[in-house]
Amino acid sequence: MTDVPLGPEPAEHRRFARYLTALGTVAEPDEAELVAAVLRDEDPVMAQSAVVRHVDRRAAELLTDARFPAWCRALSGVVAGRDVLARRLREWTLLRALVLGEPWTPAELTTASDWCQRTAVTGTFAVSPAALALLAERGCTRRVRHTAARRPRHPG
Repeated sequence: MTDVPLGPEPAEHRRFARYLTALGTVAEPDEAELVAAVLRDEDPVMAQSAVVRHVDRRAAELLTDARFPAWCRALSGVVAGRDVLARRLREWTLLRALVLGEPWTPAELTTASDWCQRTAVTGTFAVSPAALALLAERGCTRRVRHTAARRPRHPG
């Protein structure tokens, strides 16, 4: 099969790539302002997708860093009213609690999204043994329950 050009790349694909590049290199003091600018794009679905990717990358980088709470507060103000983004920040905060041994409730974890539960059981960071036990028993999908049950329990 030969590669057939499909025509020019759509403008929103080019903007998405530019946004990811800009968000990946933005200076910390300018981050919230750039996220706000991206969210003003004419294509709200594309813009939100770019910001979710950025949030996931930055949150994973900052997860155990002392700067995480301030970063999260700054972005929470920018994404207020955008349910998917606000939830993603809340769930990264929950993941941080699971990793650092900070307070969390079983209800927070069992009502978290499939994405959050999967990230907790498959992430490269060690979450609390209590969280893994809870997800092994009451995770939202068979995949989460199975993975949690088989993940080594590290003291935490």
